[in-house]
Amino acid sequence: MKYHIPESLAISDSGFLFFARTGETFTLNQIGKEIIRLMQEGLSLDSISTKLIETYDVDEITLQKDLHDFITQLQLHKLVEEQ
Repeated sequence: MKYHIPESLAISDSGFLFFARTGETFTLNQIGKEIIRLMQEGLSLDSISTKLIETYDVDEITLQKDLHDFITQLQLHKLVEEQ
């Protein structure tokens, strides 16, 4: 599954998000920022999971749960659109 980041979402290098459509702001940690960047590159969730498992010391079950929770929060705030 792939997600699209709306063009109205501005992302700074420090992980600060500004959603121009609603005026809301959010802050991401390093991993959240990396997930957003990988989504912008068009990677699927499976590919993102693989990259994160290779990069960080995390087991697959924990990563899948955390990634699902993160995507759910992004969807709740309409910061991603399912493709």
